[in-house]
Amino acid sequence: MERLASFSSDPFDKPPCRGCSSYLTEPYVKCAECGPPPFLLCLQCFTRGFEYKKHQSDHTYEIMTSDFPVLDPNWTAQEEMSLLEAVMDCGFGNWQDVANQMCTKSKEECEKHYMKHFINNPLFASTLLKLRQAEDAQHHETAIPFHSADDPPRPTFDSLLSRDMAGYMPARADFVEEFDNYAEWDLRDIDFVEDDSDILHALKIAVVDIYHSRLKERQRRKKIIRDHGLINLRKFQILERRYPKEVQELYETMRRFARILGPLEHDKFIESHALEFELRREIKRLQEYRAAGITNFCSARTYEHLKKSRDEERLKRTMLSEVLQYIQDSSACQQWLSRQADIDSGLTPTVPVPSTTGRRSAPPLNLTGLPGTEKLNEKEKELCQMVRLVPGAYLEYKAALVNECNKQGGLRLAQARALIKIDVNKTRKIYDFLIREGYITKA
Repeated sequence: MERLASFSSDPFDKPPCRGCSSYLTEPYVKCAECGPPPFLLCLQCFTRGFEYKKHQSDHTYEIMTSDFPVLDPNWTAQEEMSLLEAVMDCGFGNWQDVANQMCTKSKEECEKHYMKHFINNPLFASTLLKLRQAEDAQHHETAIPFHSADDPPRPTFDSLLSRDMAGYMPARADFVEEFDNYAEWDLRDIDFVEDDSDILHALKIAVVDIYHSRLKERQRRKKIIRDHGLINLRKFQILERRYPKEVQELYETMRRFARILGPLEHDKFIESHALEFELRREIKRLQEYRAAGITNFCSARTYEHLKKSRDEERLKRTMLSEVLQYIQDSSACQQWLSRQADIDSGLTPTVPVPSTTGRRSAPPLNLTGLPGTEKLNEKEKELCQMVRLVPGAYLEYKAALVNECNKQGGLRLAQARALIKIDVNKTRKIYDFLIREGYITKA
């Protein structure tokens, strides 16, 4: 069964053969059972019985060709399409050029066939009339009725709205104070008279040119402000805060290039980086799920819930460790309570200034009854007593340092301090103890 090929005469407009990847020339074969996309083969691959994935050589097929008449027995469908393309390229009435482009018909044949079947054909005429009526009806339905514009706001001078709009007057499209507001003062005393010397006349012309350049700069700045919506700065800042902190920093850095890109391109640039940031954060979250062995989102929700619970429990243990460190010193305890109150109220905690009079060292920590003590050996118990660290926190810090050492093949003191956020002196004692006992190795 023959079908009209849905491609132009240019072989490069057709998709390649699925067998040999060569450009298809008519006639060629289309599998009637495979697709979409259509599975097309040249005649050589079809005769060889080419098979690929689900396509089998015994599938039903269609012969794709344009070599059959449509409107005239002496004109094939391919010649009809070539005629229409030639008329579009050369223009109506240039029949010699149309015939030269077609190569298969003369000038008289092209003109006669086109006038008979495409101009004076009553079938096409009625079809065009219906299309025009449908277009007029659609235009009538979609026409936008005229409505008078609302009166622009007219804020009074030095009012809150006027200050928010930087003194912009919408009714006049001007500012109360323009850029280079006193540029006109240089022209107020200039007067061109006939007895001016050539040098004086040239100086006056130069002053006018300078004033003209200032006006151009004033208009350029006003256009940037209007195009980028910078008149209402407060509204602009509210829109800027909807981005994450990292994107806001990029927004602040790239703001100076907004006048070069234009408003639409600048917004597209920022939105694309905001989308990239969200995608990277989502990819990182999915990678964390994969590393934890999670394969579905139901398990991911459970993982997030348990992770939140672990973080809260870790925070409680850290607070308990700090309380146990300061509980035997009333002054240090008061300072710790004051610092926690500042944190809870959203203030920056004040760092206490150490006393210059000297203070006796705190006694060793009593580990009796503390959870995790039974998991420590004698040397570890001695370390926890000396550095005044509860066993649960020590075991957690030890596990973190050992895991990082196994990953990196060694561990430096700076890395240990970055992992466990406690007093640097305590971190050093724990680090030295673990190296001395062979739990970790120095990088």
